[in-house]
Amino acid sequence: MAINENEASTRRAPVVFAAGAAVGLLGGMIGLGGAEFRLPLLIGMFGFVALSAVILNKAMSLVVVLTALPARLATVTAAELSPHWAVALNLLAGSLLGAWAGATWALRMRTATLYKVLSALMAFMAAALIITHLTSLSSLALPAPIQTAAGVAAGFGIGVVAAIMGVAGGELLIPTIVLLYGIDIRTAGSLSLLVSLPTMLVAFTRYSRDNSFAVLRQNLRFTALMIAGSVTGALIGGLLLGVIPDLILVPTLSLILLASAFKLARHS
Repeated sequence: MAINENEASTRRAPVVFAAGAAVGLLGGMIGLGGAEFRLPLLIGMFGFVALSAVILNKAMSLVVVLTALPARLATVTAAELSPHWAVALNLLAGSLLGAWAGATWALRMRTATLYKVLSALMAFMAAALIITHLTSLSSLALPAPIQTAAGVAAGFGIGVVAAIMGVAGGELLIPTIVLLYGIDIRTAGSLSLLVSLPTMLVAFTRYSRDNSFAVLRQNLRFTALMIAGSVTGALIGGLLLGVIPDLILVPTLSLILLASAFKLARHS
């Protein structure tokens, strides 16, 4: 790591908060948490090695999701979500296993390999961002047994990706829910949080059993500052939702992710 607790809490505190706010703002403007934008900052700007950055990102994402959930449930009520409990359970059947597996694989990867995997996943996220926001998604209308099997498989893959990147996975969960189950995107956004939270807790628990988890204890003030910035930025971004047209905003954010993926691929 390039910074320590004292440095993060004093000299660089405004920078840490501002970086978190920028991430939250970007995510909030498209209705997401923004963790995929936070990861390259943790590595490139603040000098954390890949695994440490993933663990910190996971901790921050978990708090951001917990903060966002009550507000989201106020928009889409529990009564509206209750008919879709089977969808959440279907995805969780795969995502919980995927989260544990993904965290385990991340802990066992060589650092150089993890950088390359993160780079590839960030490019994948850029593509998912374009598909989710700039294309018209409709249900695949699969037979029930195939739909269930596809839900478990998709959940597993999403759990793996979310664990390795330290993100909530909403960028992947939302289009999956729309495509597989034909649920409108507004409801899918709330369902994705209900699936993300236990999935993230499983990955977080797996990381906590490894010595690498010490990075969180050593940088609690840094983490708190960036979380505070992320939540603040997300609130502002939510207010600006729709101000910049998706046809401009989404390709711009996708290019940022692709540029970050390129830099990570070359990171040593």
